Amino acid sequence: MRIRLVATTAVAAGALTALSAVPAQATEYNSALKIRGIQYDAPGSDSNRCSGGNTAEEYLTIKNYSSSTTVNLKGYVVKDAAGNKFTFTANHTLQPGDYVKLRGGNGSDSDTKNVVYRDNCNFMWNNDKDTIYVYKPSGSRADVHSYTRSGSDADGNGYITYHG
Repeated sequence: MRIRLVATTAVAAGALTALSAVPAQATEYNSALKIRGIQYDAPGSDSNRCSGGNTAEEYLTIKNYSSSTTVNLKGYVVKDAAGNKFTFTANHTLQPGDYVKLRGGNGSDSDTKNVVYRDNCNFMWNNDKDTIYVYKPSGSRADVHSYTRSGSDADGNGYITYHG
């Protein structure tokens, strides 16, 4: 009986170790809204000047994967690993299958052009590695993905696709 208890404990410990080794992006959240892709490294030399810089070329694409539900982005929060965050403060609706590009820099938000600007000329995403978090207005997590330049960007173009 004692041997069986030890074996069961070892199996349980192994299962816990396996569970803790699962990367953050392996978790599927119950949310229609998910990260479609990220241009984490803006093309060209990084320049975060508001005039003439290229922060608007860095963007996160968020898509409504629902087949029937419209999602209002107001109150959703996007964060990176360092705690930099953007909150959608205005109504911006995504019909089923629709997407929005959350861009750096300044510009005019547009439902018809599927774009929202962070109104911040600093880059949000690191070029070597980062984690992207999307939170619902309730505070629960909608989606999360981590990336590394060397491990996630096979073609080296600075863009990674999720949830194809």
